[in-house]
Amino acid sequence: MIDLDWLHEAALLIPLTGLLGLLVGSFLNVVILRLPRRLEHEWRLQARELLASEGDAEAPPPDLVFTGSHCPQCKHRLSVFDNIPLLSWLALRGRCRYCKASISWQYPLVELLTALASTTIACKFGLGWPLGAGLAFTWILIAAAGIDARTQLLPDQLTLPLLWLGLLLTLVPLFVSPSAAIVGAAIGYLSLWSVYWLFKLATGKEGMGYGDFKLLGALGAWMGASALLPIVLLSALVGAVVGGLVLALRGQDRSTPIPFGPFIAAAGWVWFVFGDRLGEFYARLFGLQ
Repeated sequence: MIDLDWLHEAALLIPLTGLLGLLVGSFLNVVILRLPRRLEHEWRLQARELLASEGDAEAPPPDLVFTGSHCPQCKHRLSVFDNIPLLSWLALRGRCRYCKASISWQYPLVELLTALASTTIACKFGLGWPLGAGLAFTWILIAAAGIDARTQLLPDQLTLPLLWLGLLLTLVPLFVSPSAAIVGAAIGYLSLWSVYWLFKLATGKEGMGYGDFKLLGALGAWMGASALLPIVLLSALVGAVVGGLVLALRGQDRSTPIPFGPFIAAAGWVWFVFGDRLGEFYARLFGLQ
């Protein structure tokens, strides 16, 4: 048996979790950039098969694990020293070593965000199964939010595993009971599904995507139905403020679609970590205690 008692020390667990978060954040960048392209490639192949359409064979995009990283501009394969999370970007001053093209801020931001969020989870739970589950929850949300922000797509490959994992964890249970998770998942999905159809019937337009329904259903599976209203209110508030600022900075009008998934994911993560404290603050603020 391997003795892991030393990991119970916060002074060791938290920085190690942060280091793990940096490494995972580097992989999440790969997922955010490559998964949508691979899905689009699969959809085109399926469309050709259904339509019996003939066309030139299309090379598949790079996979998520085995294909090495390369510069998107000069296509030069990156060395190990070019792929050190956060440090490589800082050392290269945000430019490719080979062609000097600018490297997107997405790379260090996702890595830093993943590290900070991971250490927060470690601070909350300490060493144990809740820590592992909380890290998986965090990493999937970051990947899903990043993809939605870039492509306005919330892939089933992320939202559905998050939903099923939340339901399966109730067999232990770690966070909520099985009944609370099932009810939470159902209400989470059906609430936004109902809003979608009411808005579509009233305006003839689609106000959100099906991925948003599945994401909120997954959050309900992890935290129960009682967390859904605060998550929706928080995501709507932050979405209105941040979305308005983004549109203003880009010089776009309010008719420009803005992905809602990143705000649901952020609000869900905040409530997962700080929901008990936020609930107590709300109760004290309105004299409910």
